[in-house]
Amino acid sequence: MVKIKNVVYTILAIFLVSVLLGCVGQREAGLEPRAEGKALYDYITAGNNYKNWNKWPGLGEFYPRSPGSAHSDLLTTYVSGNAFSAIQGKKGTLPEESIVVKENYDSNRTLMALTVMYKEKGYDPLNNDWFWAKYGPDGTVQAEGRVEDCINCHGQRKDNDYIFSSPLK
Repeated sequence: MVKIKNVVYTILAIFLVSVLLGCVGQREAGLEPRAEGKALYDYITAGNNYKNWNKWPGLGEFYPRSPGSAHSDLLTTYVSGNAFSAIQGKKGTLPEESIVVKENYDSNRTLMALTVMYKEKGYDPLNNDWFWAKYGPDGTVQAEGRVEDCINCHGQRKDNDYIFSSPLK
């Protein structure tokens, strides 16, 4: 009887561990955003509030846009943790699942738009797998996907993983 009890407990323990590991795996997979406008916006604003992320190193808040940039007059750029580590470590490229969120303000510091770069493996290999999105101040999707204007402009910095903010090497 004791042997049967031990076998039953062992089977139950194995079952519970496999269920728990399965749930953890599903939870982790669910944490990754999708390359889709609304899903990405929901990801960066609900539960994973980008405002709690680090700002792009050395830029701070309300820095002026680069001359010729399509962005608004003043910018504040936030980056996901994995992107921040790669930037600080001068890795030369941002890793998969990196997210760059740029707040675009007018000269009166009124939010005009959010522009987002999200790197998803296999999304667009010709353009370093970047997914592009632009949102109105209220979160409405104004542009998403392989946005030609974004790719054409940022493509000038293909050697820096399509990033203008600072050298990645």
